[in-house]
Amino acid sequence: MSEYTPLLIVGVVIALFAIGFSLVFALEKNKKESMGFDRHMADREIVRRLLRYAKPYRKNFAIVFLVMLFSIVYDLVSPLLVGHIEETVKGTFELSYLFAIVVVYAGILIISLICTYVQAMVLQKTGQKILSAIRLDVFTHVEQLSHEQLNNLPVGKLVTRVSNDPNAISYMFTNILVTLAKNTLVIFGVLGAMLALNVSLTLMVLCFVPFVVLFTVIFRKFSRKVHRRVNDATTDINTYLSENLSGIKITQIFNREDRKMEDFLEKSRTLKRAKQARMLVFSIFRPMVYMLYISSVMCLLYLGGRSSIRGESYLGQVLTSGVIVTFYMYISKFFNPIQTLAEQFDMLQRSFASAEKIFTILDIVPEVVDTEGAIELENIRGEIEFKDVWFAYKPNEWVLKGVSFHILPRQTVAFVGATGSGKTTILSLICRNYDIQKGQILIDGIDIKKIKISSLRKHFGQMLQDVFLFSGDIRSNILLREEGISDEEVMAACRYVNADKFINRLDNGLDEIVRERGNNFSAGQRQLLSFARTIIHKPSVIILDEATANIDTETELLIQDSLEKIKNIGTMLIVAHRLSTIQHADNIIVLSDGQIREQGDHQQLLHQKGMYYQLYTLQFSKQQLMAEAT
Repeated sequence: MSEYTPLLIVGVVIALFAIGFSLVFALEKNKKESMGFDRHMADREIVRRLLRYAKPYRKNFAIVFLVMLFSIVYDLVSPLLVGHIEETVKGTFELSYLFAIVVVYAGILIISLICTYVQAMVLQKTGQKILSAIRLDVFTHVEQLSHEQLNNLPVGKLVTRVSNDPNAISYMFTNILVTLAKNTLVIFGVLGAMLALNVSLTLMVLCFVPFVVLFTVIFRKFSRKVHRRVNDATTDINTYLSENLSGIKITQIFNREDRKMEDFLEKSRTLKRAKQARMLVFSIFRPMVYMLYISSVMCLLYLGGRSSIRGESYLGQVLTSGVIVTFYMYISKFFNPIQTLAEQFDMLQRSFASAEKIFTILDIVPEVVDTEGAIELENIRGEIEFKDVWFAYKPNEWVLKGVSFHILPRQTVAFVGATGSGKTTILSLICRNYDIQKGQILIDGIDIKKIKISSLRKHFGQMLQDVFLFSGDIRSNILLREEGISDEEVMAACRYVNADKFINRLDNGLDEIVRERGNNFSAGQRQLLSFARTIIHKPSVIILDEATANIDTETELLIQDSLEKIKNIGTMLIVAHRLSTIQHADNIIVLSDGQIREQGDHQQLLHQKGMYYQLYTLQFSKQQLMAEAT
């Protein structure tokens, strides 16, 4: 080999660096336009917020750090022992001395393995606790968001934030941070040991360090971006699956399977391209670091071999075979952590990208919150008053325009009108699912904004057109995890609303399994369970929003009987297109275009021959024609 061989090796390394930089720059140029993210956060901010979750477990991480120091000793001492063994074998070859060195080596190895085991166990337990805390925070925060905010957040995105993203963050606490710390200490420890052993060879190794730093900086920059793309694509496909699997029956009815498959394949391709970009960035970085390692080994073997053959010394030190073997192992232990750092940086950027998404959700400020000094209401009489209420879902697109009415305790009041007239909106505003822009809503003479939201809502029972049942059994769906209620009380509520008739026919009664969204029960049965769920929580105000819209005639008769009983419980607010359901209401409020047009009882409104009369006549005529047709 020529004297210029080391220079040629360095030149090759520089060329590889230039090629790698060009490839990564080209990747950035091609992908820059397609990268779009909701919000970018600085690494410092992400780390600061993540450390809040680690703060309660400072002692655990301190124990891990101490244990880690013992395992680092093995990485630093083992090359010296192997080099010493090489010198011993080459020299006097005293078997007892050689055996003693091997025993010391084995002892250090065993201690290192024990420390690694303890470190892994402590970190895994700590990481799972942190993971649970993050998931709980995200889920709790989502529960506090208003209906409007939840409408703007796809379910698939929320599922990804609660389930997938915390896993990546947990891996950071259980593996990445400790490994990064350990590898950093090993790198500096190995450098110190090499300097103490041979300065000239150490300087040779340090010639490659600037390239490692440059590669790492470039990798860090582009790795974060491709991880964001992967996270965005994953969220997008989860959102698509959540929506389309829920509506797959509609897809089949309209024979749109092929179109939906094309959409899914396109999203899958987007995810594939994002992951390929991530793999490309990583596949460029690690081979380059490996080439630096090989280049340093080649330089070591060349310089060491020449010194050994010619008897040359470097800075007054002759390179023996033991020194060369020790340095070979140290170079391996120097570059192996750097290669591992590539993986760790990759996972760290993945964790940061996931944390960025989670904190974006946590930074959403709930629109409907308790005001300062909000009070608790132990009991309410059920008096409700709207005073010149104006409300819009979007600015200046008013859904309610100066609505005013007064409902007395235990009255039954119905709201009727065309679709979009504001009926359901009124019911949502009473429970503070949304906040009004102008006016005032009073409960028992108290502005609802001065009442704690949880205290306000616990006095309301709502029965909606689309009944949502959770997976579990009938009992859990009625109780909603409320404790202290016996099966006798549950069945009493079911008898009160006539739900006991079909429950008693089931093989398992209250233990009957409820499949997803209650699809093993009819619409009428689900509605009766909704009634029982409402009654057992003893509300002071009962809200029925199209609760009888999608049920058969037989079930409607059962529900009508239930409604007559429920009227005795408290104030009742009803929205119904079937006017037969509300004929006995104390007051009927007719809405049109967000304003009250008429109000009064059934007979009064018929006598006025206004909008209610027209609705009633139209509906009665349709029913008569249908009866004649049958």
